[in-house]
Amino acid sequence: MRTSNPQEPARPAVRGRWRRIGAAAVGTAALVLAGFGAAGPANAAPAAKATATTAATSSKVTWSPACSTPAKGRMACKALRVTGGTTAFQKAGAHADAVTPKAADAATPSGYGPSNLQSAYGLTSAAASNGSGETIAIVDAYNDPNAEADLAKYRSYYGLSACTTANGCFKKVSQTGSTTSLPSSDTGWSEEISLDVDMASAICPNCNILLVEATSATMANLGKAVNEAVTLGAKYVSNSYGGSESSSDTTYDTSYFNHPGVAITVSAGDSGYGAEYPAASKYVTSVGGTALSTSSNSRGWTESVWETSSTEGTGSGCSAYDTKPTWQTDTGCSKRTIADVSAVADPATGVSVYDSYGITAGWYTFGGTSASSPIIAGVYALGGTPSSSSYPASFPYASAGTSALNDVTSGSNGSCGSSYLCTAKSGYDGPTGWGTPEGVSAFTG
Repeated sequence: MRTSNPQEPARPAVRGRWRRIGAAAVGTAALVLAGFGAAGPANAAPAAKATATTAATSSKVTWSPACSTPAKGRMACKALRVTGGTTAFQKAGAHADAVTPKAADAATPSGYGPSNLQSAYGLTSAAASNGSGETIAIVDAYNDPNAEADLAKYRSYYGLSACTTANGCFKKVSQTGSTTSLPSSDTGWSEEISLDVDMASAICPNCNILLVEATSATMANLGKAVNEAVTLGAKYVSNSYGGSESSSDTTYDTSYFNHPGVAITVSAGDSGYGAEYPAASKYVTSVGGTALSTSSNSRGWTESVWETSSTEGTGSGCSAYDTKPTWQTDTGCSKRTIADVSAVADPATGVSVYDSYGITAGWYTFGGTSASSPIIAGVYALGGTPSSSSYPASFPYASAGTSALNDVTSGSNGSCGSSYLCTAKSGYDGPTGWGTPEGVSAFTG
C-alpha cells in the first residue's frame, strides 16, 4: 500500500539545482481551516459559498472562488479556496494519530502535500529521479508580485530544492516575454498562481517553472501567453481557467493551442456538467477532477467524481464547435468530448498551498480543476519531452484501459440521462476521462 504519512513532514532536499489521506471519519470537532485572511487590494474573492456545510455541521468543508466573477468575454480562474471545516488530510492524520484534529491556522498546512500526491498517483520514484532540465509553464492572468517568495515557502517546508530566479529554476514574464514590464497585480489570480506553481513543484520537483502572466483574462491575451511560453521553450503548459464556448474557438485553436510536441493541459471547469473553452480545444489535454481519499485497498487511495451539487463539480460534456480529435472514439458526442484524464480537485480533499498576496500570509487548502491541470502537466514533464510532431493529448488514449491509469468508476457531475458524459463508469467517461495517473507511462510518447 503506497499511502504516505498524512502529516507529511518535510523531506530532505533533492540534491542539486537540477536534481532537484479522507477515508476514516473522525469526531465531530468543528474546525476552522488555514488562513481565512482579510480580502486583498484588488478583485477580492466573493463571499464564501456554503457549498458543503450546514450551521449544525461546521466540520464540513466550505470554500469560495479565488477569483471574482469575470466580465463578459473574460476567462475565470478555477481555484477554490477552503474557508472552513475539516479536510480529508486532517481527518486522515487525526485517525492515524488516534487524536482529534487540531484546529488549523495559517501556519499549518491542512491539505495534501507533495508526498501524498506522488503516492496517490504512483509518482514517488519518477518525481525523485525525472524532470531535470524540463520546464513547466504556468499561464495565468495578471501579476502575482509574491509568486517567487511564496513558492520558496512551499518548497522549503516540504523539503524540495530551491527554485529561484537566481539559480535559473524560476522565471516570471509577461505575455510578451518581459521580465520587468509585468501586468497589474490581482489578489484572486495571485491565489491561482500560487496553487499552480505549487502543484507543478509537488509533482515534478526537479522541473524548472516558467510563469507567464497575461495582461488580462481575455482569451486573446491568455492565448498570447501560451504562445510566449512555447516560444520560450516550455514543453508543458498548464492553463487553469475557462469560459463559455463561442464560435471563435476554432480560430483560437489555430492561433494559440496548435503546438505539436507540447503538452498543453486545461482545467475542465468547476460548474458541473457542461463544456467550457479552452478545455474543449482538440489540441489540449482536458483535465477533469476527482475526490481523493485514503483507502485500505492495494493502491492506498480511492477516487470518485468530484461533485458538490448539480452546478458545482468537475466539468464535462460535448463541445459545440471543436471537431473530435482522431484519437477520441466515443460516440455520445459528435464533436470533441471533455475530459481526457483527471486528478484531485474536490476542495474537501484539497491540496496545500502557500500564499501571501492580499490575504493573510500562510497555508491554505485549495481545490477546483485548477489543481488538477498543473498536476497533469507535471506528470507529462516526468514522462519526458514529447516527440516533435506529436499531440500529447493523445498519449493517455494509447494506454486506455491499462494499469497505467486508475479507472474512476463512481460518481457523477450532473444530469445527462445517466450517460457516460456525466456519470463515471468502467472505461472512458466524461467527468474523469480515462482516469488518473498511475505512474508516467500513459503520459509519454
